[in-house]
Amino acid sequence: MLLNLKNLCGHKLSATDGEIGHVKDFYFDDSTWAVRYLVVDTGTWMTGRQVLLSPYAFGRFEIGAASLPVCLTKKQIENSPSIDTHRPVSRQYEVNYYRYYGWPTYWEGDRVWGASEYPGMMPATPPESMGVYEYDQWDDIHLRSTKAVHGYAIEASDGAIGAVSSFVVDDKSWTVRDVVVESGHWYSGKEVLIPSCKVKRVSYAESKVYVNLSMADIKQTAANEVARPAA
Repeated sequence: MLLNLKNLCGHKLSATDGEIGHVKDFYFDDSTWAVRYLVVDTGTWMTGRQVLLSPYAFGRFEIGAASLPVCLTKKQIENSPSIDTHRPVSRQYEVNYYRYYGWPTYWEGDRVWGASEYPGMMPATPPESMGVYEYDQWDDIHLRSTKAVHGYAIEASDGAIGAVSSFVVDDKSWTVRDVVVESGHWYSGKEVLIPSCKVKRVSYAESKVYVNLSMADIKQTAANEVARPAA
């Protein structure tokens, strides 16, 4: 099933023993286009704290469901390593995070999720102490916030064509299939989908996404299916 991340923001999340908050943001890997984490606003349950949830934690999505299922207890989430969402996610943090939950690491292997193309639903097996590991170094490892990239200009080979408005994700592999682009006046303000494989690079210094397409490519959607109207 394909999911528009814009539609998931604000959606409630339920652990195995109660609600834990709502989806606030997503972190994606700009080299593999995999969504590595959902950022959860825990609201009054854990006041002032946000937590990250890996796709490993999610059960089956049901269209129209009141909340998204998380296969963890509230205690497991509460005692998980804390994250400073104002700083880049570090490899040190991720090592501690995956060690805590007992999940296989995605960076060890040659596939999107390490040894697999899919994260799969796995039981979390944190240590009995439920302790938080210490880490003191921070590295930029290509994880970016979808909210931060929202509004980035899209640069085709022959000029600007609009701005990023959302992302479409495959809920099985949790990879970004398409970047949703608000085209602006040159294409009657239509939203179009540009496959992530057509993205040349993301420039955070310039707040731009460069794509290997021309304006003509995108206008001729019916002929070449490079970009399609967004559902």
